[in-house]
Amino acid sequence: MWFDTWADLARILLTGVAAYVVLVAMVRLSGKRALSQLNAFDFVVSVAIGSVLATTLLNADVALAEGVIALGLLIGLQYLVASIATRWPRSRQGITSQPTLLLADGHIRYETL
Repeated sequence: MWFDTWADLARILLTGVAAYVVLVAMVRLSGKRALSQLNAFDFVVSVAIGSVLATTLLNADVALAEGVIALGLLIGLQYLVASIATRWPRSRQGITSQPTLLLADGHIRYETL
């Protein structure tokens, strides 16, 4: 079966457009931190944002307002954590990690794997 009803497809289309517009606006308002210099913490938040967006689009039991609030919560917490890491450098150690060089001069550095 390709789909259940035309109403379901219309709901996904309308919810998708609205959720996308809200997500873009929230990311723009939160600053470049949400999309740049991804470390493990940022990656996890990005995956969570994608999961919330997908659930909002595909689950008819989740209202658009609930999805928007969840997106806002995740992006707001990301902004808060980034602000804390910027203001208090000691907190940065618990939030971010230092990059590790895995390949140098064409050779794999097995001791860092």
